Amino acid sequence: MSLKPLTLWSLRDHPGTPNPWKVVMILEELKVPYEPKLIDSADLKKEPYESLNPNGRVPTIEDPNTGLTIWESGAIIDFAAGSKEYYESKEWLYYQVSGQGPYFGQAAWFVVYHPEKVPSAVERYVNEIRRVSGVLNGSLQNKEYLVGGKYSFVDAVFVPWFEVAALFWSKEMDLEKSFPHLNAWLNRVKARPAIAKTIADNLKAQVAAAAGK
Repeated sequence: MSLKPLTLWSLRDHPGTPNPWKVVMILEELKVPYEPKLIDSADLKKEPYESLNPNGRVPTIEDPNTGLTIWESGAIIDFAAGSKEYYESKEWLYYQVSGQGPYFGQAAWFVVYHPEKVPSAVERYVNEIRRVSGVLNGSLQNKEYLVGGKYSFVDAVFVPWFEVAALFWSKEMDLEKSFPHLNAWLNRVKARPAIAKTIADNLKAQVAAAAGK
């Protein structure tokens, strides 16, 4: 019996938001059918969406095959327990969710979007990008992927925020020079067809949104 497509909620007015694309990368890798459903950020904390996601954020998925609705990208992406790799993947997934995402997001806000220049905030969060990048770089020193010696979802989930950071980090750091193992790993992951397709689709969505303003 074929699977009915999942519904994946994402933002219409901010199509480049990384967390939904993190889920898209995994769905593409696993060839799980899905249909995107867009919502404006102003409607996230209103019904009917708030009944799906009480946190009023994206992404959220609705699975017609099981009747489940799941929010939080980490919970959506998580896979079955039991192996050593399961626990290692948990560590990296929650490091991405609690470490990379918030700090990279704050850096993007204060560098690009904040109406006033706050040098101390920029310095703090760009330094956090360096710290997170350093942790990954050190962990990848003698391996190609983060868990189990093979590519997995935890490699993919770090990519979207690095794509965002690449918009402004060139003035702050040389990724290839400062974090060579991280840089090589990102290039390996981004070369995968599903990841490359998702990055290209993300860019197209942002260009289309900009043209529509």
